[in-house]
Amino acid sequence: MRGRNDAGQSKRPIVLCCMMIVCLCLLFLYFSGSNGQAKSTAFEYGTKFSRTLGWGSDDGEDGSEESIFGTGDADDIKPKSFPVCDDRHSELIPCLDRNLIYQMRLKLDLNLMEHYERHCPPPERRFNCLIPPPHVYKVPIKWPKSRDVVWKANIPHTHLAKEKSDQNWMVEAGEKIKFPGGGTHFHHGADKYISNIANMLNFKDNNINNEGMLRTVLDVGCGVASFGGYLLSSNVIAMSLAPNDVHQNQIQFALERGIPAYLGVLGTKRLPYPSRSFELAHCSRCRIDWLQRDGILLLELDRLLRPGGYFAYSSPEAYAQDEEDLRIWKEMSALVERMCWKIAEKRNQTVIWVKPLNNDCYRRRAFGTKPPLCKTGDDPDSVWGVPMEACITPYPEQMHRDGGTGLAPWPARLTTPPPRLADLYVTADTFEKDTEMWQQRVENYWSLLGPKVKPDTIRNIMDMKANFGSFAAALKDKDVWVMNVVPHDGPSTLKIIYDRGLIGSNHDWCEAFSTYPRTYDLLHAWTVFSDLDKRGCSAEDLLLEMDRILSPESENEMILIIRKKLWLPEASSQDSTT
Repeated sequence: MRGRNDAGQSKRPIVLCCMMIVCLCLLFLYFSGSNGQAKSTAFEYGTKFSRTLGWGSDDGEDGSEESIFGTGDADDIKPKSFPVCDDRHSELIPCLDRNLIYQMRLKLDLNLMEHYERHCPPPERRFNCLIPPPHVYKVPIKWPKSRDVVWKANIPHTHLAKEKSDQNWMVEAGEKIKFPGGGTHFHHGADKYISNIANMLNFKDNNINNEGMLRTVLDVGCGVASFGGYLLSSNVIAMSLAPNDVHQNQIQFALERGIPAYLGVLGTKRLPYPSRSFELAHCSRCRIDWLQRDGILLLELDRLLRPGGYFAYSSPEAYAQDEEDLRIWKEMSALVERMCWKIAEKRNQTVIWVKPLNNDCYRRRAFGTKPPLCKTGDDPDSVWGVPMEACITPYPEQMHRDGGTGLAPWPARLTTPPPRLADLYVTADTFEKDTEMWQQRVENYWSLLGPKVKPDTIRNIMDMKANFGSFAAALKDKDVWVMNVVPHDGPSTLKIIYDRGLIGSNHDWCEAFSTYPRTYDLLHAWTVFSDLDKRGCSAEDLLLEMDRILSPESENEMILIIRKKLWLPEASSQDSTT
């Protein structure tokens, strides 16, 4: 990310980027601090990072372009230190920066939540500096203990503990913050609440995973993600979603706890997930107006739910008897009926709707019924920056005939070729070979990392170019989770990742990711830099973004693993004549 004061400088190429073009693999881990605390100054932090990479040179006096490794011969290489950002930017999220919105005077509709959507800085407003941790930062508590307790010093925001004290979201406990597992609607614990939902749906043994048939969940307005955290013990994984709103840092708390989470909002753009990705959507007093704009937000959930998927809704509208709540419930019931949803169960303060298995109900609706079906040319898997549509996404003809997704139960679905491979013209044999290849590669990775990385130091992993998700699949037996990122302008393989029972997001690596600093323990960047170079984006920006995302550790070292692929010199003209 370029600094605010270097807009007039010429773009400096990065030798490291050229090296990455021939890389088959990059595993990048950055560790800083000592004895559990970041005792180094912010400047030392930045210096160690850049010198370890061997970056940098002073600006050329003649104004010519130069590498950050220096100019001239290799003997002239001088290290360069990137500056460290001001302490006030220790929690900077470049594309969700409220200060940027104010400074650029963006005209956004607050009623539509546009101010919580992504607005990335132009090049001249990017920060060309390293994001420092808080001065008293400690190495995060490790999973599984982290689900229930984190260091207060790492996220020094306790207003939620005070504001939600009667709901058991979080509790201050000296140097730590504890998470009793409560939520706005489940004060007595997410585990009991989850079991109750399973009971409402008549799942065997009150187990929410429904014998492996319910695997992926979208938790909208997730708070500190206790719902998602407690689902993990049932082999169910949730994408816990919340904006960077008045309840600031809720997603930061979730990720610090080791729970999958993403900064996002139901606003005007589609969520960065493909159609038919989740078996269950959940909203517990998420304070969303589902009736606005002809039900467009509820229709976005409909796009994301699989055939026969559920929407569990716990909110006063489902049980309260005052005039306003009754009005909302009546209108919402009428809307979901026109969407062909049916009530699976309604008990106490929760209602669960179920989505149809095929298109029959849509086809029986009277002409002109709203919401309409989406137009034939609409691609429900095109999501990056795409506006939401107030329409119903019908099933493809094959899925309609099958009356469902055809997915195997978990964990078999992780390695079973999903039907939607046919959408990408990918054979089952190709899928299986990709799975086998990454299993071997990950075993090699782990053998290389083993001597340097303690087993419990890695929890949150990001695969920056996930393809079919086979890297994540190979980690199934590790106590980790993976955010599988798929480039927005490539093949729509993210739906295959979700069909394997994994989670992820579309993204454009020319921009910052929607997460807080220091939230991932390991980044896997397979051919990411070569793709970036082809698009003319800055590898320097991406390296600084990777540093922003990575969490520090106590050892004073960085691990950079690169595998060079075979290359052969072209035959000379003399060789060709002999």
